[in-house]
Amino acid sequence: MYYWTNELWRLAYLVGGLGLLGWVLGEPGWGLAAGLGLFVFIHLRHLRQLYVWLALHPGQEPPAGTGVWGDLFDRLYRYQKGQRQTQERLRDIIRRVQDSSEAMRDSVVMLDSRGDLEWWNSAAERMLGLQTRHDRGQHITNLLRDPRFIEYFNARDYREPLTLPSPIREDLFLQFQITLYGDNERLVMARDITRLHRLEQMRRDFVANVSHELRTPLTVLAGYLETYGEYADQLPPRWQRGISQMQQQTSRMQNLVTDLLLLSRLETDHQVEQAEPIDIAGLLDSVRQDAESLSGGRHTLRVDVTETARLSGVEQEIRSAISNLAFNAVRYTPEDSTITLRWRAYRNGAALEVEDDGEGIDPVHIPRLTERFYRVDKGRSAETGGTGLGLAIVKHVLLRHDAQLEIDSRPGEGALFRCAFPDERLVKDTGESAQTASRRMAQAAGSGQLPQ
Repeated sequence: MYYWTNELWRLAYLVGGLGLLGWVLGEPGWGLAAGLGLFVFIHLRHLRQLYVWLALHPGQEPPAGTGVWGDLFDRLYRYQKGQRQTQERLRDIIRRVQDSSEAMRDSVVMLDSRGDLEWWNSAAERMLGLQTRHDRGQHITNLLRDPRFIEYFNARDYREPLTLPSPIREDLFLQFQITLYGDNERLVMARDITRLHRLEQMRRDFVANVSHELRTPLTVLAGYLETYGEYADQLPPRWQRGISQMQQQTSRMQNLVTDLLLLSRLETDHQVEQAEPIDIAGLLDSVRQDAESLSGGRHTLRVDVTETARLSGVEQEIRSAISNLAFNAVRYTPEDSTITLRWRAYRNGAALEVEDDGEGIDPVHIPRLTERFYRVDKGRSAETGGTGLGLAIVKHVLLRHDAQLEIDSRPGEGALFRCAFPDERLVKDTGESAQTASRRMAQAAGSGQLPQ
């Protein structure tokens, strides 16, 4: 406001003074016009100085100005200086981030919203083979062409990392983790886990080899103990008790070795057998009969089938998974409990479920239930006769069938173990309508005879 008032006074002085001079000379109109022209000339001159300064010499001191122009030059200079300082701080932060990324052993790759390469550190050049001269601006899937990475990248579900061999070295194993940030931009990090991968492979080989080597001596022991058991009535009572206990422990060891070998095969054999349509209703009825034999009449087992579609998969593996869930329910639920084996529609696919009304599980244990040898109640391990590998086997079987294991349980409210399969794994029955098939299965289940 102060400078605006000064400009008005300056205009008044120029126009008034030259107008008065023109009135003295007998040309007041020309005097007024000369005053206005001079005022406009002064502003145009300052405007040209501003343009030359901003366009040609923005880094130099601002030109000298009077009145409102001097204040404008000073304000623009201070603003420009502040912007330069801010930009310099940002550049310094970017340099520090890049320097710290360069110091990392892990690969760091920055992608724009389209998935094109923007920047990467030197570790990415060593691990992924990226080249600054040729690859900048390329889409990430043009360089990392493994179908598993492309599927992982496009799925946009980055909660779990992806392990793949390096695209330039087959003996180098990398763990990829993608993070979304900003305006749909992505940060790809690749970590060298070759040593961990080799240790894990050594562990698997060790477990598989030891388990395989134990089968023969355990078979010999079981055979002799069975022979001795046939003549147990001729032995002293103390020997009878010892032979009985040895038979129980040998049988337990054989079950453990069998589960270890199965788990080792599921972990190491990435080639899934040819999938075939599985009659889930018949499979559940067979598992129910096996579970009833294990229960010895202490539990009530039911089969509930409402989904008409069959499941595409390896029947032996699916049987192993559902049997483990059913046998666990028999072992860990009290007498007179009801155990239900269910096949029903779930979300966009279908689910195999094993539900019981037993004691339930504390939610704190649920995230670790699929770990090998993890037990909720370690004091009951010998009593139940389980190996502690059942849920680990279930987890790996489901991974091989594109499915997920969901566990829902609360103390005192029973437990529900759900194997959720996607729609791609279902084989629709085109021979009859879904309503007809559902009615037929419901009638068969009500009569106790499931369709085969």
